[in-house]
Amino acid sequence: MFDALVFVGAGLSLLGLLGLVWCILRVTAAKRKKLSDEELRAAVQAVLPYNLGALLLSVLGLMLVVVGIFLG
Repeated sequence: MFDALVFVGAGLSLLGLLGLVWCILRVTAAKRKKLSDEELRAAVQAVLPYNLGALLLSVLGLMLVVVGIFLG
């Protein structure tokens, strides 16, 4: 039963990691466009909530993995 908790946690961590990679790619693409300082700042600020959400998802997934291992 707790094996499912580990797999769900691993899946959430993987989704969080994919979200972080997406954020990195978005900011890198904005830097390559050679935008002005204000435009680059706006682009980074637009990605920031997604970045924090991806980090939260990854941390919650890792917490589920640890709890599943301890209880299993």
